[in-house]
Amino acid sequence: MQQEVTHVYFMPGMAADVSIFDFIKLPSDRYIVHTLAWKIPSKNESVEKYAKRMCEDVMHENCVLIGVSFGGLIVQEMSRFLKLKKLIIISSVKSKFELPKRMKIARATKAYKLVPTGMISKIDDWEKLALGDFAKKRAALYQKYLSVNDKVYLDWAIEKMVCWDQEKPPKGLVHIHGDNDIIFPVSNIKDCIIVAGGTHVMIINRAKWFIENLPEIIEDN
Repeated sequence: MQQEVTHVYFMPGMAADVSIFDFIKLPSDRYIVHTLAWKIPSKNESVEKYAKRMCEDVMHENCVLIGVSFGGLIVQEMSRFLKLKKLIIISSVKSKFELPKRMKIARATKAYKLVPTGMISKIDDWEKLALGDFAKKRAALYQKYLSVNDKVYLDWAIEKMVCWDQEKPPKGLVHIHGDNDIIFPVSNIKDCIIVAGGTHVMIINRAKWFIENLPEIIEDN
């Protein structure tokens, strides 16, 4: 009997191109991989409406939805409107309580509104501006995968990340997190699969770990 194939959809991190998943290979006899590219939001679009629009690109029921960083937030919002086999987030957060202190302060003071997103395309290390300290080597690695520098998108995405209000994660959510993630420190994260030595960009530089472990994580009940 031929094994049923599972469709797996990947959502990249903030402003990142789907090419961050180029090194993630899953067994082709069991999985068909799809990627979800960022859409430009309307200026005051709610995260719920945006998630509904992103769902239009998911063509299969009972699929696996995987989101990285801010993409992890979006796939959680999308999961409210889809029938999924599995929901997985990587290097992300499950609720507003897992956000780092600097983001909570940015929300309280509205400091996120001061980020000069109109200049982002002219600045190499934009994540450092938006989210705080970011190791130069890791920023340089991630930099080449950034593709979305639209001011409306960046203003919207930074606000939605910092001001996210979710208190309880979706049922059955699987969270994979590196113990050396300096964007979302693991000390704030609960109930996750920890990747030793994993950084915020481990989807790129630890691709081998995901190749070896994702199939088991997907199939685990």
